[in-house]
Amino acid sequence: MKNYTADKVRNVVLLGHSGSGKTTYAEAALFFSGATKRFGKVDEGNTVSDYEAEEIRRKVSINTSVLPIEWQDTKINFLDTPGYFDFVAEAKLAMSVADTALIMVSAKSGVEVGTEKAWEYAEEMHLPRFIFVNQMDDENADFEKTLADLRTNFGKAVAPLQIPFNDENGNFIGFINLIKKDARKKINGKLQPCQVPADKVDQVEVLRSMLVEVAAESSEELMEKFFNDIELTEEEIYDGLLEGIKNHSICPVMCGSATLGYGVKLLMNTLVRFTSPAFEARKNFHAFIDGTDTVLCSTEDKTFSAFVFKTISDPYIGRLNLFRVMTGKLDNSMNIYNVEKDTFEKVGHLYIVRGKEQIEVNELHTGDIGALAKLTNTSTQDTLATKENPIVIPKLPLPSSVLSMAIQPKGKGDEDKLSAALSKIREEDPTIKMEVNKETKQTLISGIGEQQMDVMVNKLKTKYKIEVDMIDPIIPFRETVKGKSSVRGRYKKQSGGHGQFGDIVMEFEPSGDMTLPYVFEEKIFGGSVPKQYFPAVEKGLQECVLSGVLAGYPVVGLKATLTDGSYHPVDSSEMAFKMATSVAFKEGVPQAKPILLEPIEHVEVLVPERYMGDIMGDINKRRGRILSMDAAGNKKCIIAEVPTSEMHKYATDLRSMTQSRGEYKHYFVRYEEAPMEIQKKIIERRAAEKEK
Repeated sequence: MKNYTADKVRNVVLLGHSGSGKTTYAEAALFFSGATKRFGKVDEGNTVSDYEAEEIRRKVSINTSVLPIEWQDTKINFLDTPGYFDFVAEAKLAMSVADTALIMVSAKSGVEVGTEKAWEYAEEMHLPRFIFVNQMDDENADFEKTLADLRTNFGKAVAPLQIPFNDENGNFIGFINLIKKDARKKINGKLQPCQVPADKVDQVEVLRSMLVEVAAESSEELMEKFFNDIELTEEEIYDGLLEGIKNHSICPVMCGSATLGYGVKLLMNTLVRFTSPAFEARKNFHAFIDGTDTVLCSTEDKTFSAFVFKTISDPYIGRLNLFRVMTGKLDNSMNIYNVEKDTFEKVGHLYIVRGKEQIEVNELHTGDIGALAKLTNTSTQDTLATKENPIVIPKLPLPSSVLSMAIQPKGKGDEDKLSAALSKIREEDPTIKMEVNKETKQTLISGIGEQQMDVMVNKLKTKYKIEVDMIDPIIPFRETVKGKSSVRGRYKKQSGGHGQFGDIVMEFEPSGDMTLPYVFEEKIFGGSVPKQYFPAVEKGLQECVLSGVLAGYPVVGLKATLTDGSYHPVDSSEMAFKMATSVAFKEGVPQAKPILLEPIEHVEVLVPERYMGDIMGDINKRRGRILSMDAAGNKKCIIAEVPTSEMHKYATDLRSMTQSRGEYKHYFVRYEEAPMEIQKKIIERRAAEKEK
């Protein structure tokens, strides 16, 4: 593949609901552009885009694939993204380096949740949009209904450039170009020019006038002509559309069948004609120079900079960092500088990638997408630049990791292998988080959803040969006291010769501060316990609060006051007073009305208004307290406090309740007394675990 300058590069991200045909369209584009000799099929597991074992097995995209094609002396970098919501970070990171969003919509299913999300993401990231109504060959395809759905959901910006027509049996056989008012029909498997069907003439006129109107609205000059009933030329309509697409007031709609190859070439022609070249699309982008927010321009005459949007970590092919050149150009003789890590990286081999294929090149220009192998310190969302021009491109905020599970290897001694494998998986998917809970000793993995977790488990098994169990995390309850008690703790041991003697009187009561395990005070009068033993008493207390008397959970909010005691001039020791404290704790805390505390989370749920009642009812069932309901754009944000034990797998339940339209985030706020029935269950369960 030859080198392309910024004016000849287009970066197009493929978005849409899972199953709408993104990968099939990419495959068709590769085939018809001559990039591949074979038209791969998702069902057969032989597409260029879905090459990982998990993708082939599941017949869905899990990772973003870069698929460059050459068309009309232009390079189009298609970025094929997953439709599953668990892998939304893949889609968003791909969008961060794209200049146009191509949203695939199924002609049989119409507007789905994934369509709404794709539109929302494109709007959020200020990308011009195109829509391709795919699967027109399906017997249940309904273009008119799909177009009506699109306009209902996304407004009059949705402008069809063509409409389909069927034969007498209702089968899709061709389409009509609304601007040129000409038709093409499938004859012997190829699209040939034909007459506009008589029953479509009126519809063509109505839709064309709507299209001309939205094109005219993008320019005052065209608007004046339109209002004065002056016919716009084809060129003027195209100019108006181009301007409207750039300023996001127009979203062209085209149709076809990626499986049969209908409309694929025409869409590529349209993308070349109506999408902005890479340098023009990023005329202004934000970066930080020495901490100052600066607006830069994506041009070739600047020094080199690039944004890393994806990392591929494979035990066989090694590590690849995929990036977009933001300014200047990169060649394989350069040393580059990772600004955030403050390290230099040697280029060595420079590639463009097409699925898993790596094609070595000498240089890449502004706007193009490439890959570098074996960079030691570079990861996703890093900026590569030069030491003289140390710019930092802002990181993209990624979705919160809301589903947590504990992971443990099945094989003995696999802990280190598991840790290394998880590090590699996390390089590829930055939404997967890992931490070792110091209290429960569990390794916790957090992600966006169950599908993502399942893929991770299978990757560990197939790629890294590690089998694991995923279990529910242990909820870290706490214990405290509500009442007051005063007890004597005595430790006396005589075994011939030197003995052990420690004797204390200790008061236990609430300290009022749940952030501290305990507060220790001494009110000794007359030296009944010498000062030299006070640290030993506190040390004993420190050890005791690690495991409470009810269910063995750590104790918080306890005040312990040493009020009296006695000692033996020969037999008393630090060890004896430490043991006496343990005796006092085990006898005194049960008398001070001990209770269990449960962790409470602050939860913010973002949903369309129609789901408000269901969500609020569900939060109440989870023993939650709703604090407020606020408007958040065209959605509602429900803010609540809910016990952690009731929130396990809420990500899955919320998705089910809202057809995947809801999202949430949460964080720990405090501990609160658990209801008595909950306390009883927990104490019984812990006792049973101890017996085992």
